[in-house]
Amino acid sequence: MKKNICIEKMRLVEKLGVHFENKEQLAPVASRMLSYIILTGKKGVTFEDMVTNLSASKSTISTHLNHLLDLKKIVYFTKTGDRKKYFVINKDAIIQNINKMITEWQEERELHIEIKNYKEIINLQKIDNEEEKFDLNFHSDFINFIDEASASIEKLRTKITGNHFDL
Repeated sequence: MKKNICIEKMRLVEKLGVHFENKEQLAPVASRMLSYIILTGKKGVTFEDMVTNLSASKSTISTHLNHLLDLKKIVYFTKTGDRKKYFVINKDAIIQNINKMITEWQEERELHIEIKNYKEIINLQKIDNEEEKFDLNFHSDFINFIDEASASIEKLRTKITGNHFDL
């Protein structure tokens, strides 16, 4: 059973790593390191764990580890009497991503409101020809979707910042 969990973890490390390569523009090894850290959880990952389990050289792991620390994607903690550093995901990085997402959604929402308002004015001017009127349902539905998605992600941000979550 433990072997199956290990196989599944490494499959997810690869899949999530590809996602981070594309979304975060990280190098392949850095992406897999970040994925491995996420999938290990709050107990943390040591330098030695990454060298062994990701089959990369010490210098490669060290280079990408420093890069992830510089980007503030990860942080580390130490344990009393233990010289090792334990790397975990940085909750602040997640909050920053959520804030960026909310900002982008709100900008898009405002744009759809402006477009909808413009189309409403045009529709009023073309009262005599119903076929030329704009259908405003898409914009209304999209604005509603953004509002609901924003409210949902705000709840998640509150849980993370209120320490109701362990990542």
